[in-house]
Amino acid sequence: MDIRDYADRVWAGEVEDSIAHAGMSGGGVVEVADGLGWQAGFGNVIAFRNADELILFDTGNAVTAEQIHAGVREWTDRPLTTAFYSHGHIDHVMGLGPFDAEEGSRPQVVAHELVRDRFDRYVLTAGYNSVINQRQFRLPGLRWPTRYRQPDVTFRDAMTVTRGGLTFELFHAKGETDDAAVAYVPEYRLLLPGDLFIWLAPNCGNPQKVQRYPREWAQALRRMAALDAEIMMPSHGVPIFGADRVAQALLETAEWLESIVEQTLAMLNEGCRLDDVVSAVVPPAHLADRVYLQAKYDEPEFIVRNLWRMYGGWYDGNPARLKPARDADLARAVAGLAGGAARLADSARRAAAAGDLRVAAHLAEMAVQADPGDARLHEVRAEVYAARAEAEPSLMATGIYTWAAEESRRAAGGDGAAPSGPT
Repeated sequence: MDIRDYADRVWAGEVEDSIAHAGMSGGGVVEVADGLGWQAGFGNVIAFRNADELILFDTGNAVTAEQIHAGVREWTDRPLTTAFYSHGHIDHVMGLGPFDAEEGSRPQVVAHELVRDRFDRYVLTAGYNSVINQRQFRLPGLRWPTRYRQPDVTFRDAMTVTRGGLTFELFHAKGETDDAAVAYVPEYRLLLPGDLFIWLAPNCGNPQKVQRYPREWAQALRRMAALDAEIMMPSHGVPIFGADRVAQALLETAEWLESIVEQTLAMLNEGCRLDDVVSAVVPPAHLADRVYLQAKYDEPEFIVRNLWRMYGGWYDGNPARLKPARDADLARAVAGLAGGAARLADSARRAAAAGDLRVAAHLAEMAVQADPGDARLHEVRAEVYAARAEAEPSLMATGIYTWAAEESRRAAGGDGAAPSGPT
């Protein structure tokens, strides 16, 4: 399939290709322009080829490193001299192993200076990152790496790298991460935003991950739009062709984020509780139909909570939660008032049947906390969280609720088998 025709279909919403669904992954390198290649996957690789050398922007993940290497080597046998990291997430920095193993000099890796700090943090929190990514992606066998290919050259604010007749104008941005490097290649009028554009609502709330930067993300999007790129090749999802479409995607994503930021800050400044803010803030209605702003990976209410964490700390405004009772103690007290944990579970089932899955989850959770050894209560909890997972649009919420359902299936005597992860 012609890449431009395919990109048109994604833009029109006829085909899904995003961070949550890599539609053309595994197909080898696609020639986008003379000497410019795109290899799709969970972490795209953008390749540049000239008479003497190969250059990569992002390198992919460890699972598909050999596949990526084979695809690139089918496209060109030029020696890899330079690789850029768009940021330090492992689906972008773990694909260099097969290239490093080739004869000759190892390629030089260029990245923002905070990538090294990220790798240090990943080593310190490898166990935690294993657990949360098992849960997020429903991959129970996932083990977080503790060895990383460090960058050889780093920059702080901006840097220009000239290689093979091409100019890579790099600048630092904060958004999904604090270590992002955006690149503009004027010879192709090509913008490389990394994960600052993912073909879905920005991954800017992620409940299990470290701080995101919604306001700075919007600023970076507007800065990218001012470059007037003709092609944008994100690190997840299909390229966008045409200056008008590139600008629209960037500016509307910025507007979407800015609206959430402004609403959240306004209520924060009024002294509202987090609970009220989460229920009140909504994205702009006139952008609701945009293919690239659907909440299938992250969600607006998670972004609100992330903004609260950034600007307001962890106290949510409810005094009872400043120094709360342990969950189990509160659950036993409520179960006592209700006439036992089984009655809480019955109420959870009734709430779920009535469509109030949020309340049902609270009641089911309390029932199990009050009497964790009762398999019948775990059956109810599994039912409720399975229903929540089925009803949720975002990968973040689906992963957490599915994980909870599997926990209770195992506690109730089932195998709790996890479904396969995203493709």
